[in-house]
Amino acid sequence: MITYDSFRENPPFFPEDSDTKGAAETLEWAYSHYGDRLVYACSFGIEGIVLIDLISNVQPEAQIVFLDTGYHFKETYELIEKVKKRYPALRLHIQQPERTVEEQTAQFGGHLWQTNPNKCCELRKIIPLTAALEPYTAWISGLRREQSETRKRTNYLNQDHRFKKVKVCPLIHWTWKDIWRYVTKHQLDYNPLHDQGYPSIGCETCTKPALSIDDLRSGRWSGTGKTECGLHTN
Repeated sequence: MITYDSFRENPPFFPEDSDTKGAAETLEWAYSHYGDRLVYACSFGIEGIVLIDLISNVQPEAQIVFLDTGYHFKETYELIEKVKKRYPALRLHIQQPERTVEEQTAQFGGHLWQTNPNKCCELRKIIPLTAALEPYTAWISGLRREQSETRKRTNYLNQDHRFKKVKVCPLIHWTWKDIWRYVTKHQLDYNPLHDQGYPSIGCETCTKPALSIDDLRSGRWSGTGKTECGLHTN
């Protein structure tokens, strides 16, 4: 088994020119290889909706974790309920931070996402995901190379130094158009904020409509110089 400690430089080959640009093949390999030692950490953005559908075709009872920061849009919570009804066999775990929003405010003051956004992400995303991933050997992410400069070198299988896991990224070769073609073809539910100029959706406090269609993540932490929450930086 490929683990963080035994990671190979030449992982299995997944065809980029298949119907799903290697995504289906990657998922089939990952679930046959890791079984219940594999979990999908889903934020329920548009890539997440595609991945859930693809995963359900391979492993209908797949394990999924959602980081409930306490700051998500109401539309995100509403979408989760729709997804649960559409895929009732999926095992969804809601992972919450150790501190409630009120407890964090009492300790660090209000608007920590403004005064120290990295600390806020650490408390409400990085630490909770560390706990959620503890039982697993590998986790799935919806990263695409097209999303940003920091993600251009993402591979199907990645040695995740932050969480000491193998990170599986089936959608690396998908474009924004590929994502939407799939959603339309399969009539999938998705967050209506995508239709309002939000290509990337995170916490409501730190997400605005994208500034440019050429930078799909430009609405995240706008004006702060911050581009990642830290989950995908080693």
